[in-house]
Amino acid sequence: MLGLAEGKIEPTESVRHHLDLCLDCRACETVCPSAVVYHELLEDTRAKLAPTAPPVTAQGRFMRWLFFNVFVHPGRLKLALLPPRVMQKLGVYGLLRKAGVMKVLPPQLRKMEQMLPAKGRLWPRALPERTNARCTRKMTVGFFAGCVGSVMFDDVNRMAVELLSAAGADVIAPSTEACCGAIHHHNGAHDPALDLARRNIDAFLPETGPPVDFIATNIAGCGAMLREYDLLLRDDARYGARARDFARRVRDVSEVLLELGLPEMKHPVNETVTYHDACHLAHAQKVTAEPRKLLAQIPGLKLVPLPESDMCCGAAGTYNLTQPEMATQLASRKLANIASTGAVACATGNVGCAMHIQSEAAARRQPLRVAHPVELLHRAVFGNRA
Repeated sequence: MLGLAEGKIEPTESVRHHLDLCLDCRACETVCPSAVVYHELLEDTRAKLAPTAPPVTAQGRFMRWLFFNVFVHPGRLKLALLPPRVMQKLGVYGLLRKAGVMKVLPPQLRKMEQMLPAKGRLWPRALPERTNARCTRKMTVGFFAGCVGSVMFDDVNRMAVELLSAAGADVIAPSTEACCGAIHHHNGAHDPALDLARRNIDAFLPETGPPVDFIATNIAGCGAMLREYDLLLRDDARYGARARDFARRVRDVSEVLLELGLPEMKHPVNETVTYHDACHLAHAQKVTAEPRKLLAQIPGLKLVPLPESDMCCGAAGTYNLTQPEMATQLASRKLANIASTGAVACATGNVGCAMHIQSEAAARRQPLRVAHPVELLHRAVFGNRA
């Protein structure tokens, strides 16, 4: 990147490929003794290289179109998923997989198909805009549902809101929420990311009315991006100060639940579970202890340490779709470490990690259930009801 900036090297195909292979997992930032913020350098470099990028393949253009025009719009994503969901309900989808039909797809599309969860609602419902605290109100929390998260893991979002409410929070989930902007920002589309940041600031911290105490999310990748709004909009005269206020209120849901205090857990969860640190939770947000402290409080649950728990699983946002070979190698390493623990389940605080690890385990016929910590906490508080 320094060579490019100083004009010592050209943005050749080899140079671009080298930069594209970076996971942007930010583990280097955790260990760098000089505290270099590498992800800012990488994202700025990618944005500068984007206008001069050589023509991409038809598959690459299609994937980029999906990222920017489908994934980040929950309504469109629901429509796109409706046919496979119907086929799942009818039992046709599984037959197509067993017949090997999906193997004819190009690698990136095959990986995307592989990650589709085995079950889900035909049309996931949006969260209610307001959920009142079930006990004495301690705070007001804005809940960020996410794009893919609100469609693929809507049950987890609903469980999180129920837990927050039971712990004493009024929960606000504004219908005007937009994509966090991470997909755009990580793929060199800087200006759309800024527009999305402004929309979310308006949604969660309107200029009139009382502010929420925290802005919580289940999704590590979204949380990391939301915490960057102060940096993204630092030169924006209108939004700069509001962006700083917004970023300082962003929390992972585990942090908020720990501060609120969990409601009584009457239902033991008699399982052996290990915990995988999502990169954008551990390295970007420095949140590692809080999920473990919550899981340790669940009656009956045995939490066992995972070797290389903060090593990237290969999901890395859309990385597993653009670089499926490298992503698969990292998943193999992660699954071997999980198997070594003897755990029947792996908890992780990120949608992308959950889909990637679960789908790769299924492809290897490795028995494993991947769950968000919120799912396990919800079982302990409310029992097995969804």
